[in-house]
Amino acid sequence: MWGRLVACGGLLTRLECDKPSRTPGTVQVWYTYIFMSAAVSYFEQAIDLLRQVKEQEVPAIEQAAEICASSIAAGGLVFLFGNGHSRMLCEEMTPRQGCFVGWHTIVELALTYHNPIVGPNGLRQSLHLEKTPGYAEQILRNFAFGPHDALIVISTSGIREIIVEMAEGAKRRGLPVIGVVSRAHSDQAKAAHPSGKKLLDVADVVLDNGAPVGDSLLDIEGCRHKTGPFSTVGGALVMNMLRCEVAQRLVDRGIEPVFLPSHQFVGSRTVEEDLEVFYAQYARRVAPLYARQGDRIP
Repeated sequence: MWGRLVACGGLLTRLECDKPSRTPGTVQVWYTYIFMSAAVSYFEQAIDLLRQVKEQEVPAIEQAAEICASSIAAGGLVFLFGNGHSRMLCEEMTPRQGCFVGWHTIVELALTYHNPIVGPNGLRQSLHLEKTPGYAEQILRNFAFGPHDALIVISTSGIREIIVEMAEGAKRRGLPVIGVVSRAHSDQAKAAHPSGKKLLDVADVVLDNGAPVGDSLLDIEGCRHKTGPFSTVGGALVMNMLRCEVAQRLVDRGIEPVFLPSHQFVGSRTVEEDLEVFYAQYARRVAPLYARQGDRIP
């Protein structure tokens, strides 16, 4: 059979026959053949879910933004905690271009540095630690939280002991808690904590990252498992929508956020000066965390 496949944007749109047609200089279209590549299929499914996130999550994002803006406006900190892969969304908020003083990550390396997978600092150890009751309290004891602080806990499943106990420990200390989860996955998942609670049950506000059960979107013929996880894509959208709404609410209150400028403009004196301002303001904001340590010890 004569012919060639013609690709357009990842879609094979038709099979053209090289056999000359009756019109000189043209080819005869043999038949139309539509095929969507795995990459494009993932993109289309992800875009559909992102639209759903935008349509469904704005009220919750506005509620969370008010908590965060009130905290930052009063000189407090909005803490971010996530174990495993969820650490990425903590660092999506800070430090990165477009972030501003008021956010503070709690990154526990034993729970998040598992890049080697096997051997020292392996994935087995990290997965074991996230199931360890009492570990969250030992993390929280390192911080002398203030009266205007808040906590965002990020976990697609929202079921692990470390996640539930971080949220509960923060609430005992008077912090409002915002949870970022996949409602679809968390609703059907069995609670791992002995109390039977999930992050959904503890958080004051819940933001849904839109991920499906199991997170991954794409079935590939011949594979037993899906690929194309969505939670990072949806979670990053939710976190950036939250960041932007908080910035707007701070400006509406007459407070200009102190931003981390892009340091990619090499040799810019203005950028260097702005970086120093950011560092100084960040240091001042977090200093009370440690200055208050030991206040209750006689």
